[in-house]
Amino acid sequence: MIENSIYLKALQDISSYVNVDRKTFLITGASGLIGSCLIDLLMLCNKERKKKNHVYALGRNKQKLRDRFHLFVDNSYFHIIEQDICQPIDDNVVFDYIIHGASNADPIAYAKYPVETMLTTLQGALNILEYGRKNKGSRIVMLSTFEVYGQSNKDIYNEQDAGVIDFNALRASYPESKRSMEILSRCYVEEYDVQVNVVRLGSIYGPTMLASDSKAHAQFIRKALNHEDIVLKSKGGQRRTYCHVIDAVSGILTVLMRGESGQSYNVSNDQAVTTIAKLAQTLAELAGVKVVFDMPSELEAKGFSKPQNIILDVKKLKSLGWLPLYSIQEGMKQTLNILKNE
Repeated sequence: MIENSIYLKALQDISSYVNVDRKTFLITGASGLIGSCLIDLLMLCNKERKKKNHVYALGRNKQKLRDRFHLFVDNSYFHIIEQDICQPIDDNVVFDYIIHGASNADPIAYAKYPVETMLTTLQGALNILEYGRKNKGSRIVMLSTFEVYGQSNKDIYNEQDAGVIDFNALRASYPESKRSMEILSRCYVEEYDVQVNVVRLGSIYGPTMLASDSKAHAQFIRKALNHEDIVLKSKGGQRRTYCHVIDAVSGILTVLMRGESGQSYNVSNDQAVTTIAKLAQTLAELAGVKVVFDMPSELEAKGFSKPQNIILDVKKLKSLGWLPLYSIQEGMKQTLNILKNE
């Protein structure tokens, strides 16, 4: 838990999305940007709203999990599972809800470890779905990415759209494995009646971001925090749909609780669409620094996606009763205010 009053207030603002009690949650990728925020929210609801939900945090490094969730390690409703997601899920625990977020979701990782990127996504998904096949009462949400839409001549994408992914590019290990995860999930719904939804996430940011995150917006935030000029590795003209992690978490929980099994849902903020260059400028103005342009290294370039506009249509998610809270300006300002005190 980030011990910061602004962050706690942000969690409290979405606590109504946790509308179940005495249930058991499994969160994979528990120490990541989204997983850690989900766990913070669930545990806050246990404390402040008197819920009695058990929360299982799955990750490869027990000490890392203990450090991140040090406030919860002695709580009887919090449990750490030290495990590689490529290993089968223990059937001895009955999970009512599973949010599967374990994957390589970092551009540098795509370039350095393309094999592990693919295998982690594919084997991890198989293990989660196999658990769901054996435990039909579990509801599962698989976290995917806007990158599955690939290249097309469109700017705005809804859940029925599909584009082309260049499988000659090394970084395709990430979006192609996510596509396969989505297809496998749909197969388990149709053939084995597993309760699964897919969430396609936009560009997510927020105070729970990892120090190792090499995505462009994460690098911009770190530069702003350090009062350094923000370095742009391209012209930054492509438009993206950004989303604060608090809004992403409330969207994921909306799909988990209300989504129709077998369906995919975009989760992002259609009121937070901007170019990469404009985002850099927004952060520069908030931090009182400048934007400078610099060519990427060869390794960095291998992890970059091809420039294009990708704006996510979230009408389907909003039809379930979800609404985002944070504009780009508000979300970035809040993120900087929280992280500068960490």
